[in-house]
Amino acid sequence: MAKKMEQIQQEALQRYLAFEEERRLEAQAAASTERMMTRSSIINHHDNLAMERIINQSDLFPIAHLQAGLDVSKAVCRISIRSQSGQLESYGTGFLVAPNLLLTNNHVLETSEAAMYAVAEFNYEDDVHFMPRDIISFRLDPEALFITDEALDFTLVAVEENNQHDIPLTDFGYLPLLPKPGKILEGEYVTIIQHPNGGPKAITIRENEVKFISSDFVHYVSDTEPGSSGSPVFNDQWVVVALHHAGIPDPNDPTKWIANEGIRISSIIQHLSEARSSLEEEHSRELLDQLLTVVMPGSAAEPMEVGVLAEDWYADASGYDPTFLGQGFDVPLPALGEALIDDVAQTADGKRVLDYMHFSIAMSKSRRLAFYTAVNIDGNQLVDVKRSNDRWYFDPRIDEAYQIGPEFYQSNDIDRGHLVRRRDPNWGVDAVKANEHTFHFTNCSPQHKNFNQKAWLDLEDYLLDNARDHSMKVSVFTGPVFRDDDVRYRDAQIPDQFWKVAVMLKGDAALSATAYLQTQEDLIGGDLEFVYGQFGTYQVPVTQIEELTGLDFGNLRDADPMAAGQAARVQRAEDIRL
Repeated sequence: MAKKMEQIQQEALQRYLAFEEERRLEAQAAASTERMMTRSSIINHHDNLAMERIINQSDLFPIAHLQAGLDVSKAVCRISIRSQSGQLESYGTGFLVAPNLLLTNNHVLETSEAAMYAVAEFNYEDDVHFMPRDIISFRLDPEALFITDEALDFTLVAVEENNQHDIPLTDFGYLPLLPKPGKILEGEYVTIIQHPNGGPKAITIRENEVKFISSDFVHYVSDTEPGSSGSPVFNDQWVVVALHHAGIPDPNDPTKWIANEGIRISSIIQHLSEARSSLEEEHSRELLDQLLTVVMPGSAAEPMEVGVLAEDWYADASGYDPTFLGQGFDVPLPALGEALIDDVAQTADGKRVLDYMHFSIAMSKSRRLAFYTAVNIDGNQLVDVKRSNDRWYFDPRIDEAYQIGPEFYQSNDIDRGHLVRRRDPNWGVDAVKANEHTFHFTNCSPQHKNFNQKAWLDLEDYLLDNARDHSMKVSVFTGPVFRDDDVRYRDAQIPDQFWKVAVMLKGDAALSATAYLQTQEDLIGGDLEFVYGQFGTYQVPVTQIEELTGLDFGNLRDADPMAAGQAARVQRAEDIRL
């Protein structure tokens, strides 16, 4: 083992020196836009300082970062390597990457026989009073699944689902592995949760700068010890970016270390994907599929729950009310142009509009998306309905063939975007029903996950907040722009532009109708990879929305302050002309 570890360290040193020479000959440029966009796509939008940390402008973290670290640490364990007779031989670290799959190094568990006698020990750590917690041990199950690779120095092995005391392994969760590269950039910092020298669980928090990234390896300056092999290496969002496997010795002083090396998770996932076909047992393939189909909670590829609503959920749906703003200020639904009439999805009784609680939708059969949505917002009766699940529904009143369903959004970077925003119709005694109604596929339009919606969301917040603060009533129309050259994906096309028309009373004396256009044009390539291009939200004349969509908004053209003006960029609420 010692000889093999020395060989691994020397190989890591040669890679490190080669990277240093490459940097000396060619100055390192800033991270490319493509890598930066990939990196930023996994950042929670509530973490306002994350991008500043990435570009070394801030060391601030939300305090919840510490709790998140404790949460992910549950899946990290010490691995006790034992002989067939049960004698302790060495220690390593490992971590759960699926409900009952553990990842560690090849040099920790080289063979299935070694794994047969090894033990995964969870909770080997001290509590806040520096008292040891109770260790909970699980045996490994290499007969169910054992995959190892010496070049990438990893081993993936199954773990028993319940230990001898009937404690379920699921108590410790697991760390999802994202297959795409770009989860860490050179110059960022990593965090490692480990069992140094086989001791209690420990963590390296800062001064762990990533120096070099190659196709398969990451080099970082960090504190680790023997026994740390097999530890997860995290970025600031607690996403696993590498599997730690070796320290890099100082070529001038072998008693010192100059860096550490980890194997990139994207390389490990690629190897496992290729190895799947060689597995003979179906059960082994099923276990591996748990890992290969794992995604981060909340991401676009997360499996979607599809529900069914009983008929009475639709029976008394009020739908959009054209007289909502008051007597003498009728705002009818937009009329569909002649070219659109034959493409409307009709109900069994011939209706062209689907009524939900406080909003309505007209659907396109060919595009399987809404021509438009129309919602009434009553700021005097808004109710804060919590989002309790992410269950979506087909509308049984029209054929499912005219609705883009869950299969379209699986295993890609496409988000399900509400057209009628969830909070908008949630007012009055029917707020809960209205909230649930917004989760219909008819109210869903595909958007690339990197589609920058900040200005769009600011606009929606502005409308909703003003409705609440001033007890206003607002009617809002929203929809996509359909173009023949929209990107075609799977069995549908993805709109690259979205529009909104907001109507309210100005001074209780006149209608004000303002129109907005936002584009993800040039952000979506044919392979759905994010393409760096221009995007933004613009206030435009209502007539421009009519020209783009084939809809007729009638007298709203006369209530538009932009009727005779040019489009104007909206970057903040103050830019809006009412």
